[in-house]
This record gives sequence, structure tokens and C-alpha cells, in this order.
Amino acid sequence: MNLPPHRLPRGLARHAWLPLAISISLSLLAGCSGKAPQAASAAPVIAMPVQAVDGAVAGRFPGDVHARYEMPLSFRMAGRLIARNVDPGERVKQGQPLAQLDPADPSLQLAYAKATLEAAEHRLLFATQQRDRDEAQFKQNLISQLQWQQTQDNYAAALAGRDQARQQYKLAQSTTLVADHDGIITSRQAEVGQVLAAGQQVFGFAWSGEREVYVDVPESRVGGIAIGQSATLTLPALPGHTYAARVREIAPAADAQSHTYLVKLAVDHADPALQLGMTADVSLQAGKTDDPLVKIPVTALFHQGEHPAVWVVDPGNSTLALRPVTVARYDERDVLLASGLKPGERIVMQGVHTVSVGEKVTPIAPPHAEDAPQ
Repeated sequence: MNLPPHRLPRGLARHAWLPLAISISLSLLAGCSGKAPQAASAAPVIAMPVQAVDGAVAGRFPGDVHARYEMPLSFRMAGRLIARNVDPGERVKQGQPLAQLDPADPSLQLAYAKATLEAAEHRLLFATQQRDRDEAQFKQNLISQLQWQQTQDNYAAALAGRDQARQQYKLAQSTTLVADHDGIITSRQAEVGQVLAAGQQVFGFAWSGEREVYVDVPESRVGGIAIGQSATLTLPALPGHTYAARVREIAPAADAQSHTYLVKLAVDHADPALQLGMTADVSLQAGKTDDPLVKIPVTALFHQGEHPAVWVVDPGNSTLALRPVTVARYDERDVLLASGLKPGERIVMQGVHTVSVGEKVTPIAPPHAEDAPQ
């Protein structure tokens, strides 16, 4: 029996709409399942390729002129200073007498050294005779291998003791301090009448010839300097003079107080006009690294902890990678990089704190021409 809807029992009429709702829902689901999900769009970022900087100056530092070899001069024995023949600033020749000790003071030391030498020579004579006797007996199997080795050891010790005593006696005979090289007296630390200990400094001495420039480099910039790197020197005291130099030595550790690294530059073809202590302006040239120097804007530099880095755009899939770099110099608006980037690589120039590793991006040019790297 077919009854109209309004005549259906109350329980059946309540659920009469369910088949229609289910049918509509299945239709909507079927229509949606035919559409593919849309891929996430790449984020636009301001990115440009970097360019090499030709003939760039990696850094400028103040420095001062030193001798290649600087050392203290002192007596190798104790005594009272009775004569000082030179003063600071004087040039001296090799073998020139510089100071004199009182001969009366080392007399006891000389006598002691002579007695020590005589005793050492006597011990050596006895050890030599014993060695000769034991050698003959050892060949006849009259003494053991151990006894023969002990005899040889005693002879070697006596020979070394004689040589040492001879050198001490030779040192005790000299009461005159002489220059061992051509150079200049840079300082004086002892006065006439002063009693000196053995090895106590009397003069500061700098060899003639080679000259160097000492530079204190901050720890944030020492990574951009390499052994052999070229440099140019100018001196306020010598206008119009320019000297070529190269990095010879970089201190392995920073100074405990200033936290700077001492860099020594050897001056090529130094002339007499280059005086000790002169102030120099050092311009380190780019070059001595595997990667050429590149310049980027300050806004492109990102810091990964305490280390500088940049965001590099992968040309294959346009994703971002964070790469560490070495900074050679900070300028007002730009940063000169010594390593980490190659010319032509595209990096993010602005908004470096809004991107992440592996993010897919769309590189765009800067909105203003002055923002592009030069």
C-alpha cells in the first residue's frame, strides 16, 4: 500500500530525507576527487648573481717597521760592567766591541773553569787507557760483553765531560761583548758599574738589511689573510715612497689582552730610508685564496651562530641552501668575501631572516637599480 508522505507513520516520515542527502554528498565527493591538489607556490625573493672583484684591497691596517732579526745582547758570564762603548741609535759592525766586564771579577770563574777542564782531561785519559785494555781482553774473551759495554759508556761520558769543560773555560776567558752581525743598537738596559748576571740583557740589537712591518689584525678579519699574500706599504714620513711586501708570518694565537693577531710582512727591496719604528699604512691585496674575492651588500650577510653565511639559490631546483663564507673586509654598505662564493652564483640579497633551508623560491631583481651589487 502506497501512502502519501504526510500519511506515513511518524517514525518513517522522520527519516524520509536520508537517501536524498546521501546521494547529494556522494555526488559532491565524486566531483572533488577528480581534481588534483594545487602545488605550493614558490616564494619570491630578491636574489642576484655575485661578481668577482678585480684588484681589490682585502684590508687596510696600520703597522710599524721592524728589523727581520731583533734580539737582546748579553754577556755569557757574570761580572761588573766597567765600560759601555755604544749608545742607542748607533750603527755597529760585526766584531766591534760593545761593552766590557771587569777582568778581576771573572778571575775566580776562570780559575774554576781551568781546574774543571784539567780534571775532565784526566778522567778522559784514564777512560781511554781503560778502554784500550778492555778492548784487547774482550777480543780474547777474558771479559764479559756487559763489562766491555760499561767501559765504552765510561769513555763516552768522559769525552763529553772534557768537551763541556773546554767550552766553559773558553767562555770564562771572554770579558768583552762584541757584535756578531752588522746592525743598530735599539736600546740599553745596563749602566757602567752595574753587576750583571750571566745572560742579563745589556743592549737591544737589530740586524741591518731585511725589514718587516708588524700589523695587529682583529680576530674577525684574520681569516681573510694568508701566508704569501701581497701588500703595499706607504709611510707618512716618506711621502711618495711605496714599498711592496708580502705576508711572512701569522701568529698562531691571539694576544691575551688585545685579542688581535700579530701579522708580519716582509718588505721587498727595503732601502735605508725605511727606518725602524716608522708608522706604515698597509694595504693587503686580494689574491692567495682558491676563490676570487666577491662583494655583496651588507643586507645579504646572514650569521649562523657566530659564523657569517649567505643564502645560495640552487640553479637546478630553485631551493635555498645556507653556505658559510669568510669575510675579508667590512665596508659601510658592502662586504668583501675572501672565500665561500664563486662568481655567477645567485644569492639572496634582502630578507635573509625570512627564509629557511630547502625553501623553494622565485628569484627577482631588486626594485631599485642602486640596490643591485656593483
